[in-house]
Amino acid sequence: MKFGMTLANTGPQVEGGGAIAYAQAAEAAGFESLWTVEHVVVPEGYASPYPYSEDGKMPGKRDDIDIPDPLIWMAFAAAATSEIKLGTGILIVPQRNPVVTAKAIATLDRLSGGRVMLGIGAGWLAEEFDALGVSFDDRGDITDDYLAAYRSLWHDEVCSYEGKHVSFDRVYCRPQPTGSVPIVVGGDSKRAARRAGEYGDAFFPVSGDFDEMTALYEHAKRCAERVGRDPSQIDFMTQGPATPEYIERAAAAGITRLVTYPMSRSKFDDFSRDVITAYADA
Repeated sequence: MKFGMTLANTGPQVEGGGAIAYAQAAEAAGFESLWTVEHVVVPEGYASPYPYSEDGKMPGKRDDIDIPDPLIWMAFAAAATSEIKLGTGILIVPQRNPVVTAKAIATLDRLSGGRVMLGIGAGWLAEEFDALGVSFDDRGDITDDYLAAYRSLWHDEVCSYEGKHVSFDRVYCRPQPTGSVPIVVGGDSKRAARRAGEYGDAFFPVSGDFDEMTALYEHAKRCAERVGRDPSQIDFMTQGPATPEYIERAAAAGITRLVTYPMSRSKFDDFSRDVITAYADA
């Protein structure tokens, strides 16, 4: 079991000193990865229901919370660390220009020595899409189109792609990533599972219901087989509490990475001893 930590770019870590201290301490404690979150804007009084809480509101229950740009935060943290992986959990793909985004991710991956993990999603906050001038109703199709464009820009010698929402012909996008940037598909729907099967290197549901998550993971593997991909190459990960019971249930379900909730740096040493070391082979 590998252990990551979510909400890395929030709270005290929105400031430079806090971000560096947190990333360095997490690396020293043996965390495998840090995961950032994203919202370009949060519209005041938004009505769209946040899908991962009972009251439909994001953590913190405020509209004006600081959420630094995840890629810039990751670049800042990467410069102060050497081993810990840095992931987006998640990047809202349809809200960003795909060619500019592919370039930024590839640049960060090269500068960090191949430590970027690209967690992606289609988004849920309709009012944010309105503010950015992006079609909320088309976000799923846009996401699939952009992911295919990323792959071309990262791996093709001379890149060409023709899609409904993005197209380019015989362009060079350099630098390309160190290797293959893992695409981690987030979401708790069959469409997210299908996207993971067709495009993803990992599937990241967070519902907390192991039967539901396992069923979606199996669907992702079936979708991978349909497009000629090896389903065994798709990692299974989730977010949850790092308690012995939860870790053991996650390991039994085939989950290989657990992204834990944020904690203070003062707890890192205990977590390293009691959880990371104890369950590294779970």
